[in-house]
Amino acid sequence: MTDTTDDIAEEITFQTFDDDCRLLGNLLKDVLHREVGQAFLEKIERQRVLAQSACNMRMAGIENMAELLENQLASEISMLTLEEALTLARAFSQYLNLIGIAETHHRLQRARHTMYLSKSCDDIFNKLIQSGVPQEELYNTVCKQEVEIVLTAHPTQINRRTLQYKHIRIAHLLEFNDRPDLSHEDREMLIEDLVREITSLWLTDELRRQKPTPVDEARAGLHIVEQSLWKAVPHYLRRVSSSLKKHTGRSLPLTSTPIRFGSWMGGDRDGNPNVTSKVTRDVAFLSRWMVVDLYIREIDSLRFELSMNRCSPQLTKLAYEVLNRGKSQEDRNHESWGHMKVIDQPNPALPMQLPAGADLPSCTECNDGDSQLPILEFPHTDSKISESQAGEVSPKSLVFNKGPIGMSAKMSNDHMSAGSNSLASAISVQNAGTEPVNPVSSSKSTSFSSSQLIARRKLFAESQVGKSSFQKLLEPSLPQRPGIAPYRVVLGDVKEKLIKTRRRLELLLDGLPCDFDPSDYYETSEQLLEPLLLCHESLQSCGSVALADGRLADLIRRVATFGMTLMKLDLRQESGRHAETLDAITEYLDIGTYSEWDEDRKLEFLSSELKGKRPLVPQSIEVPSDVREVLDTFRVAAELGSDYLGAYVISMASNASDVLAVELLQKDARLAVSGELGRMCPGGTLRVVPLFETVKDLRGAGSVIRKLLSIDWYREHIIQNHNGHQEVMVGYSDSGKDAGRFTAAWELYKAQEDVVAACNEYGIKVTLFHGRGGSIGRGGGPTYLAIQSQPPGSVMGTLRSTEQGEMVQAKFGLPQAAVRQLEIYTTAVLLATLRPPLPPREEKWRSLMEEISKISCQHYRSTVYENKEFLPYFQEATPQAELGYLNIGSRPTRRKNSMAITQLRAIPWVFAWTQTRFVLPAWLGVGSGLQGVCEKGHRDELHAMYQEWPFFQSTIDLIEMVLAKADIPIAKHYDEVLVSPSRQELGAQLRKELYNTEKYILVVSGHEKLSENNRILRRLIESRLHYLNPLNMLQVEILRRLRKDEDNNKLRDALLITINGIAAGMRNTG
Repeated sequence: MTDTTDDIAEEITFQTFDDDCRLLGNLLKDVLHREVGQAFLEKIERQRVLAQSACNMRMAGIENMAELLENQLASEISMLTLEEALTLARAFSQYLNLIGIAETHHRLQRARHTMYLSKSCDDIFNKLIQSGVPQEELYNTVCKQEVEIVLTAHPTQINRRTLQYKHIRIAHLLEFNDRPDLSHEDREMLIEDLVREITSLWLTDELRRQKPTPVDEARAGLHIVEQSLWKAVPHYLRRVSSSLKKHTGRSLPLTSTPIRFGSWMGGDRDGNPNVTSKVTRDVAFLSRWMVVDLYIREIDSLRFELSMNRCSPQLTKLAYEVLNRGKSQEDRNHESWGHMKVIDQPNPALPMQLPAGADLPSCTECNDGDSQLPILEFPHTDSKISESQAGEVSPKSLVFNKGPIGMSAKMSNDHMSAGSNSLASAISVQNAGTEPVNPVSSSKSTSFSSSQLIARRKLFAESQVGKSSFQKLLEPSLPQRPGIAPYRVVLGDVKEKLIKTRRRLELLLDGLPCDFDPSDYYETSEQLLEPLLLCHESLQSCGSVALADGRLADLIRRVATFGMTLMKLDLRQESGRHAETLDAITEYLDIGTYSEWDEDRKLEFLSSELKGKRPLVPQSIEVPSDVREVLDTFRVAAELGSDYLGAYVISMASNASDVLAVELLQKDARLAVSGELGRMCPGGTLRVVPLFETVKDLRGAGSVIRKLLSIDWYREHIIQNHNGHQEVMVGYSDSGKDAGRFTAAWELYKAQEDVVAACNEYGIKVTLFHGRGGSIGRGGGPTYLAIQSQPPGSVMGTLRSTEQGEMVQAKFGLPQAAVRQLEIYTTAVLLATLRPPLPPREEKWRSLMEEISKISCQHYRSTVYENKEFLPYFQEATPQAELGYLNIGSRPTRRKNSMAITQLRAIPWVFAWTQTRFVLPAWLGVGSGLQGVCEKGHRDELHAMYQEWPFFQSTIDLIEMVLAKADIPIAKHYDEVLVSPSRQELGAQLRKELYNTEKYILVVSGHEKLSENNRILRRLIESRLHYLNPLNMLQVEILRRLRKDEDNNKLRDALLITINGIAAGMRNTG
């Protein structure tokens, strides 16, 4: 029932789906019987039967009987005690969650067992070859494709991460249950496991009790990479490579990266004061720390696998260089430290213990039935080493036998067992044949003060010194002079550098001195790739192609995709904040107030300063705290550079000066930092990306880009620093809230055409960045459909797109789902590049679109912004005001402290209407627009547009999909109970408009009923109604009570649980 279902699989086998739903439902009943008792379980079952009977009557067209049953259900719900209401809400919410788990499982199962998947690489490559695309062109286009999926922290993920993991465990058990070779005993044990998981779900608090911080949100995004994308990426790239080999005769190059990942988590400060420059800096370091830690784990497995001696002369030479370097380092350290041996030498050629997962083939990573989820704990910045300790005992010189600060004992042990010290890199006593010597008692030790002695003793007590003899007995002993295992020697050196890289990041994160030699750690992915590619070439030259193309190839592909940052962090800020900053600067310099100048004067000033070589902002300047935060952000951007960060996105951009203002502030910060460092800033300048969001700004987007590219400095800057590439972002959420979904879709289409034309005029390449939300009201919907309906020429092998909130978990939470989504991105962009969608066949079609859009926009704005009764109606009829209690995001729900809809974020705007099942933002105005054109005699033209113009067809199909999920009787119930009598007429008018929209959508599409072309969706909707409808009625009753008793925390909890349940049933939020 999610808006993305068509991307994952076209069908569900409903017999097995129903069997699993029945199994999970019965197990939930067993749990409820045990936890709440038989009497209340019977009451729950009565509510369900009433709701199901009402649904059956309505589907049979017996409206009067359906209404009677619904009234009876509402009456019984109104008589529930608070405790009963809370339990009922939890029960129905849990069942809807379980149905969602089963649905996702069966879609993936269908995809897994289908030999020839539509939209797969094999399918699309074959169709392109059959249509006449030369093999060479297909190969080159795939290899050069640049798609970036940007994960954002938009607050639409309703479930706690704890619950998400429990859901994944249940999904794994359902997958295991499908195995035909299970014995009777195995199946009984599996059922017991399911009972335990469902019991655990029931006993776990569904609600977040605290708002997440921006770092919490970033951590959640990084965990998605660890639990899913890390496994999915090499599997996906193998699919691409094998399909290319099949259809062109050549495999995908190992370092080719058709898809990369970016992030806004910790960088999106637009309207979120909690995202500070420090947060951005910390998250950038955490992201890099995590990818290094993941590489260390992979190297451990790879060292165990590559045990052979035969290799190329080049690798042999490198291995001896590593050994000799280690010997020299050991000699130097021996002179300095007496009897102690240091860790600055290659690891022993033979791994001490079997790395986790090394016994499994790498092909099982995306199909692992194990429900264990390794949760990576990051180093915290709140555990500082004092200056005296840092001075007396160098953090560089000691190894601690513990994991990262805050890491669980289990994870710490896991890391140690793999030879991966998780906190520091430095002293370690040699394991083989040498007794550790305490440096404090050594005759060659320098004398220490008592405080220094205590510090050293504490550190050595926590280190590997004094490892028990028992542990030594468990480890294999090394021969005195082991034969060279060249791959293990080289990879051991790689691991040592990675450990030092990780330790360096921990020191930087804590603000401690960091004096590592640049040759001892990795700064770029090219440095890490060099020895890995040498190992790959060596294996191939020795005839071990199968080994070369296994784990090693997967690791190389991960390094090429994730680099040394995992996901580059974008920064985003609203254009007005930059104007305020320049106001403070120009007023300090006594040259006027920047924001009061006209556009020409702004551009003249900015262009002049950009050509200069001196900093604009004096170091002594005193500015308000919010301005200081903007300046600090640019300073962090200068310190980190493009090695850590991606783009700088300007929200609410409307003029060329908005872009130049950021370029100037960026340049100024880099000059200041460069002066302090005495060298160039690390990395390059960030791409500056204007985000056009409102209808007005979308209409002017092409003109703004033309103006920018006409400025000599800017055009040369784009060519020299960004390879002649301009990136432009278009926003779906605010444009939809501004003018309605239909008008927003058309204005976005035209804006993209105009931006592409503007860049072509100046010979500049363009990448369009799509700020799509999860729900259709915010530009969401099936990825494939969205990309295939873009204007011709707007997708030329490059694309950036956001994935937000609950869609991140839905699309990428499981490795199998992630593989499928990545494949769909690749094939959709490939098709749009080589076989672009058709433009409107006739100019008249564009005129009809203009007319529909004009009528639709007028109707939408007259209702939402010009009707004074609409705002209070919206506040009464929906739980919008109460959504803030959910604690699902770190940012405020409003841009400014105002109750106006203009200041309300698009997410709570859509979220509130989704809860009431009215989903108004996705369809309001559309029916009036279509009706106006049909009544002028253009019905046949509209039908032809639907059949032949992909953009128009996808727009109509998405609106039809939303209408199928809307429920007029439920929306009416909200009005009757919650809305003042004086405003209920407005609700009736809106419901009439919804009926009208349904009528004309069916006229244009030619369908007899909604979702006729998507019967799977309709069936899935129907399977949920007997749990979803009672939840909506319960929410209405709880809202009625809560608005009379606002301080009742139990009522508030009950309301939030209904919100969670309805979101689970609708399969999206905002």
